[in-house]
Order: sequence, then C-alpha cells, then structure tokens
Amino acid sequence: MNYLPLILVGVLLNAAAQLFLKEGMRRIGHFEFLWANLLPIALQVAGNLFIWGGFLCYVISVIVWLLVLSRVEVSFAYPLLSVGYIVNAVAGYYLFQENLSITRISGIVIICVGVYFVTRS
Repeated sequence: MNYLPLILVGVLLNAAAQLFLKEGMRRIGHFEFLWANLLPIALQVAGNLFIWGGFLCYVISVIVWLLVLSRVEVSFAYPLLSVGYIVNAVAGYYLFQENLSITRISGIVIICVGVYFVTRS
C-alpha cells in the first residue's frame, strides 16, 4: 500500500502547526526572557487561539506520525518531513512577508531533489 499521502498529511499538519504558532507569537510580539515576564507572557500564550491551533495540529500530526511509523520504514518516512521546510518557506513568504532569497530557493530545490530520490527507492 502507498503511505505517501498519509505521510504528507502529517507533514502538512506539522507545517500548519508552525504557521499557527508563528502567527500567535506575532500577535503577542517581542518580549524579553525575564522572570518578571514569565506569568504575563504565559497568560498571553495560554489565551491565544493561534497557539492552541498550533498545539492541536502538532498533536494530530504526532498521531498520524505514529500511524506512519507503524507501517513504513523510518528511513523512508523521515526524509519526507523535509517537505515541511518547503511548505513553511513558501507560506512564510506569502503570509508573513519573510525573505525568500535565491539561497533559500536553492536549498528548497535541493530538498525537492532529495525527497524525489528517497521516494523512488
């Protein structure tokens, strides 16, 4: 059976988790790591729906990942997690106006080639 779609669901959930967490922290903003900030920042994090959305995506992605690992060799499945780097780089560019330089694009192309070779083995 082909488990590639299941792996990609897990990868996309993991990528979505990163994007939710990023948006949650953008809304909270920059803060200093000081003891005095611990409780106020913790309360902001605990009350942020984007953070909770990220946690939920992570939990579901772990469940999917456990399902994948029960059926597929880890040496096949794990390299496919790098697809999440591609998704997040592109999404970061469009959603958060993050830099997508030629160096990063080159890295993404290298990742794509590597994923292609892994899936063909």
